[in-house]
Amino acid sequence: MKRSTAEVVREYGPFPGAENVGGVTYDGQHVWFAAGGQLKELDPESGKALRSIDVPAHAGTAFDGRHLFQIAEDRIQKIDPQTGTVLATIPAPGAGGDSGLAWAEGTLWVGHYRERKIRQIDPDTGKVLRTIESNRFVTGVTWVDGELWHATWEGDTSELRHIDPQTGEVLEQLDMPAGITVSGLESNGADQFFCGGGTTGKIRAVRRPRKQAA
Repeated sequence: MKRSTAEVVREYGPFPGAENVGGVTYDGQHVWFAAGGQLKELDPESGKALRSIDVPAHAGTAFDGRHLFQIAEDRIQKIDPQTGTVLATIPAPGAGGDSGLAWAEGTLWVGHYRERKIRQIDPDTGKVLRTIESNRFVTGVTWVDGELWHATWEGDTSELRHIDPQTGEVLEQLDMPAGITVSGLESNGADQFFCGGGTTGKIRAVRRPRKQAA
């Protein structure tokens, strides 16, 4: 396993009305993050908060190219980002203990914090398609360039881990600097991860390691 220290390249926030940052996602232009009673939109270039959508937003957040998905306690909401309308809901597989959320391969990937699991589920029914075991508390989850990454948070320590989606084996690990913890996790599709900062109310951009040549 390759292991190194994460490089934080930028901090955003804290933001008014967002004392806690949960899930984080990226729509190709802006970052969306869960702030308890709202989903908030952030311009990562200017660092300014833009719109807010009034929906329960307690944990993981994802974007499928058209819709936002947001964990709200024991359910996952499908949301129209233009109108803020909740279009559908499905049961969350962890029934209230879910944390991270990502979209990939036409399905949702859900982190479960204390059960130390990632579950792949059907976005229409909530049916569990696959379960991956971890040996750490799982928070954020993201896919980028065919790689599955997840964040961990135990005590005041967090890591970003690249894992094998079949076996759960850790292939690469980025240790966050001391005292910096990660709630939500999302890739920008290129060279950075966006990391929710939990009770700090901040979002941090972390440099993604260059992919090693085969």
